[in-house]
Amino acid sequence: MSYTRVKICGLTREQDVETAVAVGADAVGFIVDVPVDTPRELPAKRARALVDSVPPFVTTILVTMPDSVQTAVSLYERVGADAIQVHGGLSAEHLGGLRERIDGHLVATVDTETPDIDEYAAAADALLVDSTDETGGGGTGETHDWKQSAAHVDRLNVPVVLAGGLTPDNVARAVETVDPFGVDTASGVESSGGQKDPDAVAAFVENARRGSA
Repeated sequence: MSYTRVKICGLTREQDVETAVAVGADAVGFIVDVPVDTPRELPAKRARALVDSVPPFVTTILVTMPDSVQTAVSLYERVGADAIQVHGGLSAEHLGGLRERIDGHLVATVDTETPDIDEYAAAADALLVDSTDETGGGGTGETHDWKQSAAHVDRLNVPVVLAGGLTPDNVARAVETVDPFGVDTASGVESSGGQKDPDAVAAFVENARRGSA
């Protein structure tokens, strides 16, 4: 029986990584080199240390907003994550080139209204549908039209991860509505900027599982 996978993103502390792993998160995300102001951003060296602390069978994901394919490749190699999640200005064609140059998976971040979403789906190993701002960055803490995301899940032949404003209170309903491959949260499980609330992280994972049961 399949279930919706859970990613806890924007981790900055060892104890938050340990909490996410302990409560059963499938993936953990580390934000590096983004042009937006966020308390979740880490230097590459710090992200590498946290990535190295994650045990086997939990996927580590570098989250970034590169200005070129080469920048993305270099950062990916420095951080050493299992996958890279790209927000922002790279075209679908550039993402396809990036995918060919890394030895892990590529997650492309799109908005529900992205006009060439099919091209991004073809270029990536998974799509993360987020509530993005004018820069293409996520982490807005805002939900979007889940019915549109559900339509993407039904139509596209690629795993779709749902993000944007997800919290322990709404994630079960989001999973029931969209039936995504995975869900992703950052600010929705925080006690303050960049610091996770252990109880909220545990509740988010539990409720996501409940929604997909």
